[in-house]
Amino acid sequence: MEPIIIVLIILVVLVFIALMKTVQVIPQASAAIVERFGRYTRTLNAGLNIVVPFIDSIRNRIDLREQVVPFPPQPVITQDNLVVNIDTVIYYQVTDARAATYEVASYIQAIEQLTVTTLRNIIGGMDLERTLTSREEINAALRGVLDEATGKWGIRVNRVELKAIEPPTSIQDSMEKQMRADRDKRAAILTAEGIRQSQILTAEGEKQSAILRAEGEARAAALRAEGEAQAIRTVFESIHAGDPDQKLLSYQYLQMLPKIAEGDANKLWIVPSEIGDALKGLSGAIGNFGPMGGGGGGGSTPITKTPGPRREQPPID
Repeated sequence: MEPIIIVLIILVVLVFIALMKTVQVIPQASAAIVERFGRYTRTLNAGLNIVVPFIDSIRNRIDLREQVVPFPPQPVITQDNLVVNIDTVIYYQVTDARAATYEVASYIQAIEQLTVTTLRNIIGGMDLERTLTSREEINAALRGVLDEATGKWGIRVNRVELKAIEPPTSIQDSMEKQMRADRDKRAAILTAEGIRQSQILTAEGEKQSAILRAEGEARAAALRAEGEAQAIRTVFESIHAGDPDQKLLSYQYLQMLPKIAEGDANKLWIVPSEIGDALKGLSGAIGNFGPMGGGGGGGSTPITKTPGPRREQPPID
């Protein structure tokens, strides 16, 4: 009885193992290569698949998603004989699992070596300055070469990126000095432009201020002259309205003479020629009054009147 039980247990175990090998579950975005007696039979896609146990075997499981592979820095010589270290990142995707399995032994290593050789060929035709400023051009050229070469391997290169371009330390120091000098130059130019613009604006402001000040002074002088003219006109009209005679004008003229001589700076007093006429008019006015006090009588003499309108003359001091 016991040997039969042992045989049954062995048969159950074998059946279970056969079922496990018969049913193959492939995850999404994956593929599996099936070989029968060492020869490629078919490719298993995502889902539930049935294979012949102990005859069919799974050679390789391949991830069909897009992969990102960074490569270590590679020394590359530029056209002007400078060594730069370049880090690259490759974005690729397996499109044919069979070709990726049988056409190349290790497609990752093959892509890396192809990237290095292609990068050295591209950078070798550029100088350092162009290398630092032409990343898009280098990426496009590198991607074109890689995509064409890896197509027969069942690989599609979607994108190539230069992660870093590191020139030698001495070149970096020289570049930093040059950049610092350029920044100082631009700063000096901007400062000079600012000072120049400030001086121009200041001069324009002073010019406008002088123009406005001159216009204000001209208007003030015009208004002042107009006021003085109006005052003279008013005085002239008032004098003509009062109808003064020659005697009153002569008396007023003599009263203005002391005011003309006022001031400490007046060292010389020039007597105008019109003073003779004024004195004649004034003497004529005094002669008309006659003697103010005659003999011992002490009586007063009436003021001499002239024909015409009655007008009293002011007393003479």
